[in-house]
Amino acid sequence: MTDRRWLNLSPLASLMQLAEFDFDLPRELIADRPAEPRESARLLILPTNSEISDRHIADLPQLLRPGDLLVFNDTKVIPARLVGRRGVATVEITLARDLGGGAWRAYAKGARRLRPGDQIEFGADLAAEFVGKSPEGEVTLRFDREGVGFREALARYGAMPLPPYIKRPRGGDARDHADYQTIFARAEGAVAAPTAGLHFTPALLDAFTARGIEWVTVTLHVGPGTFLPVKTEDPREHRMHAECGVVTDETARRINAVRRNGGRIIAIGTTSLRLLESAAAETGEIREFSGETRLFILPGYRFRAIDLLLTNFHLPHSTLLMLVAALAGLDRIKSAYAHAVALRYRFFSYGDACLIERRGKADAP
Repeated sequence: MTDRRWLNLSPLASLMQLAEFDFDLPRELIADRPAEPRESARLLILPTNSEISDRHIADLPQLLRPGDLLVFNDTKVIPARLVGRRGVATVEITLARDLGGGAWRAYAKGARRLRPGDQIEFGADLAAEFVGKSPEGEVTLRFDREGVGFREALARYGAMPLPPYIKRPRGGDARDHADYQTIFARAEGAVAAPTAGLHFTPALLDAFTARGIEWVTVTLHVGPGTFLPVKTEDPREHRMHAECGVVTDETARRINAVRRNGGRIIAIGTTSLRLLESAAAETGEIREFSGETRLFILPGYRFRAIDLLLTNFHLPHSTLLMLVAALAGLDRIKSAYAHAVALRYRFFSYGDACLIERRGKADAP
């Protein structure tokens, strides 16, 4: 079921229109490679009660406080794009979710004429049966192998699912296979990287430790729906795709202990934020969580779990732009994005970042 906690709507939320979540972005500001080194990326600071300022990711250990806690997403991107043949027809799919038993939910191009029972050949030792298509347009496939055998075949025939705005030959190049994974990547299952985590290096983590700032990981397998724009004029009518996530009991206990001791919770990326909010009780206490979330965060949502968010700059009309507008306020986000464009920040997955303080928190970084 869709999590609709955001329906405790403010007057702003009740009057929202899709056009409010648009902005002009010169094409040359879309980054097609990450900053080198990663922590040299620029960082826009967006506090609640003071002016915007410009720093770098490398400054984060000094911007945060001893006792704060960073929460990273440790999902690992799989080579989720496959091109197959059904007879003479080409079918391109992007895997979305492992259903178990060799079955996967996926998005497909060229699937209009597929019928249940049709076989799609992806390679000499990888094929799938077309099971059916959902009303939302996703397809279900049942592969002829699972587990280790499937992962090995996917490594041979699959391609890295780079975002559509990164213009590269299918699957990217050798550099993308390293660049489009975070250093935390462990749990296989994502078809898009949790891109805020791409800015971090072992040296930067050492600097956090020296400063007395701890970190933990959660797992949310990012689905291809992250790139889908909202198309309904009333954003509240948009349907979120389900994503699977895990917050372990140990991680929940550590987060709650930091909060009790006066530390702040900093979500690294919107995926970590959405999972923490999905796992939060009304009081803000984080509970162990394992399952799906469809949490859609719009202006009017009451945040419970986090104090700050580190995130990249998001696409117009996207659910992620709506999320940061809920966190900082729509006018504040519009001003921040205009500032970023004017100062030639780099945008989207391989781009720069911003650190956003939750409205209602008195002290900015």
